[in-house]
Amino acid sequence: MPSLPGPPPGTTAQLTESDSSDEARLIVRVRDGEPELFYELIRPYERRVYAATFAILRNPANAEDAAQEALLKALKHIRQFRAESRFSTWLIQIAVNEARMRKRKENSDRTEPITQNADDQGEYKPRDFADWREIPSEVLERKEVREKLSGALTSLSQIYREVFVLRDVQQLSIEETSKALGISTASVKTRLLRARLMLRDMLAPGLGGQWSSKFSFSKGEKPW
Repeated sequence: MPSLPGPPPGTTAQLTESDSSDEARLIVRVRDGEPELFYELIRPYERRVYAATFAILRNPANAEDAAQEALLKALKHIRQFRAESRFSTWLIQIAVNEARMRKRKENSDRTEPITQNADDQGEYKPRDFADWREIPSEVLERKEVREKLSGALTSLSQIYREVFVLRDVQQLSIEETSKALGISTASVKTRLLRARLMLRDMLAPGLGGQWSSKFSFSKGEKPW
């Protein structure tokens, strides 16, 4: 399994005013008959699109195919983009829909872990660890945390995994995540909290219980 994708190097979740203006101009030019500029337009978001499809499909080759197809669909339908949301959010929404469609075509008999298959009305009770300490940096390097997190993510059911990846890994806002997934902001918040708690409970034992009792994700301190 590949390392968990993050935002493209040198980029942030928020575009500057200048970046937004440049992007808007590129969109207009592509719409007006310069499709060769499309790659320049979507280049900053390629890894985000792949991360969205991988969160759903969990297979690198399938995720790559879905990401490529989503980008082709975005080019084909770019005139439908009305700038009511960020262009990146629109792209990810297409990617999520493409991945979900492919997922439905896969083996429908594949089951998710029962404990994580409850809907938003279900409850998840986090385990209580008696001795949680901050992970000493000299003992646990960031790469190891990333690898363990990637493995733990595969154990989450899709509804929690996709919210966690879009919000905490790709750093979309609550509103952008809501729009990309087609769910309410309340559902995003509920699923995100449960995903964080599930991941904490899965990861802590494997790391010798050496995680702070104050879940670091809640403070915005992400291990990747």
